[in-house]
Amino acid sequence: EGFDALDAFLVHTWAVTVTGAPKSWAIQFVENNEKSPRCWYGGAVGLLGFDGAMNTGLTLRTIRLKDGVAEVRAGATLLFDSVPEAEEAETELKASAFREAVLLGEEELNSAAAAAANGDRENTVDFSTKNIVLIDHEDSFVHTLASYFRETGANVTTVRWGISEVDLKAMNPSLVVMSPGPGNPRDFKCSDTLAMLVRLKIPTFGVCLGLQAMVEYFGGSLSVLSYPMHGKPTKVKRTGNTKWGILKDKLPETFTVARYHSLYADEKNFPVNELNVVARTADNIGLIMAIEHKTLPMAAVQFHPESILTLPANGLQLLTNALKNLNY
Repeated sequence: EGFDALDAFLVHTWAVTVTGAPKSWAIQFVENNEKSPRCWYGGAVGLLGFDGAMNTGLTLRTIRLKDGVAEVRAGATLLFDSVPEAEEAETELKASAFREAVLLGEEELNSAAAAAANGDRENTVDFSTKNIVLIDHEDSFVHTLASYFRETGANVTTVRWGISEVDLKAMNPSLVVMSPGPGNPRDFKCSDTLAMLVRLKIPTFGVCLGLQAMVEYFGGSLSVLSYPMHGKPTKVKRTGNTKWGILKDKLPETFTVARYHSLYADEKNFPVNELNVVARTADNIGLIMAIEHKTLPMAAVQFHPESILTLPANGLQLLTNALKNLNY
């Protein structure tokens, strides 16, 4: 009482997504460890209503025009094993699009736009009646994942973890997607969520933490990698042992994916009576990278199909397969 939307905007961490890591966990680390303020990085666009309401969206790779100078700021991805020279090169790459927009002539820009339009993906399946509920486990990839699913034509609603059975049923989902997230599945009571989804007979697809949650729920266990795979491209290979075909339709037998994880499904205690392994790393280790349930329309991948390190056409095709094939 006594506050409006502008007060809320001024005090909440609307720009925390630009940390590039799990939102609330990462910003708390920054709060605890950084003693000096940062320069501007992201921005926001939106509207402020006469009724006190406010609606904004975050902007990245933003150009700031001041005193006739166009300024672009870009940040690197700080990982466990970051190389400073490589991170510096990444900032230059990220800023290059806006630099070219400022420096290129109109004819060159129009030509580039036409080339991009000709490369648009085709989707011949009508998913306009499909309703996807994406459960957010406090991860910064969640809205990118939602955007990929929207490219299929489906309707996507993102909700925070802990949604009630009553609220979920009211949304009438065709598919529930369990997002990536920091920590482990127990931090988000994923077993309770999966029990509800099985009880309600709702098809389910998991990404990263979502795979780990399914493995634990069906009786398996997780282990910790000796070396974190955060932002690492890895080749994965299909096993051919598939019921739901999430990696089969229109995807190569071996392709490169993006990994962001330190937990993995332990082969020594994998629930083979419940789950099939449908993809592994293509190296001599063969870590589990994708699973499907033997009878229930439930599947998951350990990697991130929505990451730029996974070829976008392959990532979108995988999500299309999940939406098309996971049905009761």
